[in-house]
Amino acid sequence: MAETFGVRLQELLREQGPLCVGVDPSRDLLAAWDRPDNVEGLEFFCLAVLEAVIGVAPVIKPQVAFFERFGSGGFRVLERLIVEAHDAGLLVVADAKRGDFNVTNVGYAQAWLEDDSPLAVDAVTVSPYLGVDALFPFFDLAAATGRGVFVLGATSNPDGRIIQEARTFESERVEEMVLRRVAELNHRDEGLGSLGVVLGATRDAPNFSLNSLSGPYLVPGVGAQGAGAKDVARLFDQCEQGTVLVNVARAILRTGPERRGLRDAARRWRDDLLDAL
Repeated sequence: MAETFGVRLQELLREQGPLCVGVDPSRDLLAAWDRPDNVEGLEFFCLAVLEAVIGVAPVIKPQVAFFERFGSGGFRVLERLIVEAHDAGLLVVADAKRGDFNVTNVGYAQAWLEDDSPLAVDAVTVSPYLGVDALFPFFDLAAATGRGVFVLGATSNPDGRIIQEARTFESERVEEMVLRRVAELNHRDEGLGSLGVVLGATRDAPNFSLNSLSGPYLVPGVGAQGAGAKDVARLFDQCEQGTVLVNVARAILRTGPERRGLRDAARRWRDDLLDAL
């Protein structure tokens, strides 16, 4: 069986640092780059970001919504980005936030995690709000193909807290239930598990021992949303090296379109995160 996502990710983060660069080709960013809001502008944006961060960040995270809005043309660009990132030795996390009933999740899992899918990535984000157990099609296929899954836990947007901090029938916060269930599932694997949790750097520490997840964290909220490297360090101070993947998007992307500006911004964030963590 191929080496698991969790093991591959941890090795890369230990070697290259914890930076994940978000690829978020929004209409506003394309305009800021003086590029048209069409498939051609999208492709230019994505390939420029990729070229700039090769050798600086070990992971990119394309935000699928900004590709989906262009229909088939947008997905063609996303497929090319995935292939070229893999050819350059980067891991790709698709920020798709999929999640439905079990039967539908089979199709979503096949789209993002099956070997012969044109959209196959190293890991995908999923939403647990139709039930964590409904996500087993993702978990099972990820285990079979050596890929990973990041489950939304405590996201960086303030309006998510009304749901994520709500309590279950057992008086456990929803975000803490997600962390506990993922930790239970990760104990099936040797080494770092391949099931992770999205935990925003703008959030307070949950009532859960974060170093017991036995899997990776994907950390949004850094940069444009206000959190910095020291916030990440405070939140994850007990976690093992190579288990925290920190996403920075707009704070880097706004320095484009020049490759040098993008690369310099990515390096600064990488170095700040390395110093803090």
